[in-house]
Amino acid sequence: MLEIDDVRKRYGDTVALDGVSFAVRPGETFGFVGANGAGNTTTMRIVMGVLRADSGEVRNAGRALTYEDRRTFGYMPEERGLYQKMKVADQVEYFGRLRGLAPAAARRAAADLLERLGLVERRDDAVDALSLGNQQRVQLAVALVHDPAVLVLDEPFSGLDPLAVDALAEVLKDRAAAGVPVIFSSHQLDLVERLCDSVGIISSGRMVACGPVGEVKDREGRRVLRVVVRDAAPGWADGLPGEVTRDGECDVLLSEGGDDQAILQSAVRAGRVEHFGWQQPTLAEIFREAVA
Repeated sequence: MLEIDDVRKRYGDTVALDGVSFAVRPGETFGFVGANGAGNTTTMRIVMGVLRADSGEVRNAGRALTYEDRRTFGYMPEERGLYQKMKVADQVEYFGRLRGLAPAAARRAAADLLERLGLVERRDDAVDALSLGNQQRVQLAVALVHDPAVLVLDEPFSGLDPLAVDALAEVLKDRAAAGVPVIFSSHQLDLVERLCDSVGIISSGRMVACGPVGEVKDREGRRVLRVVVRDAAPGWADGLPGEVTRDGECDVLLSEGGDDQAILQSAVRAGRVEHFGWQQPTLAEIFREAVA
């Protein structure tokens, strides 16, 4: 288990991290989300030893991380670190050998990842000839080539098209299913909600919410009643709790209080009810509230 325990970091008078703590279990995918400058990247750099924490500890399997531990990790930094004139396949194989793979094993691992990430046709292209999205795929292949024991990925889905997102998601699911702790940051909260078992929300260097996704979404027992009425009579929701918006030919009422049966009766009188049900807030809504 990867554990970040009360980690603190300052830059002069600026507090970058203020007692950040969370854990990622084997086989768990952890989404680490925050606004720009919130502390995600600083935390990941400390995990990887790029930065030194002022205090606190990062542990794996119950002991402080060593250089050798970190060599087994897969890391994708926020900034790309690729050799621009090097061919794609040669580059992934090269990084595999740097991580200790034998030449034949590095070649096999590179070929497998290029196929899985949709890069086979670009294997002999130089990196600087690729689109930004394809460069992102190469960076991911570099992070995955040595079959890492832990994955730490900073904005891995940035710049990827939907097909590439799906391909990467499948790779991450496979690694997690094999028992690898996976932590990634992302501003695409719909992806975090879809892919992650747990989530941590950081704001101004402090963890403001952390836990299994379902628990974080349900932390205050908050639910929203969503009612969709087609061809509704004007003013049908006047006096009802909540807010009405227009979606095409439908009125959409979102309400957190009131008598749901009375709301249903009003909706039935107003028009054709196409949806009526309680729903949890989305992770994006929880995030906005947590960092406000």
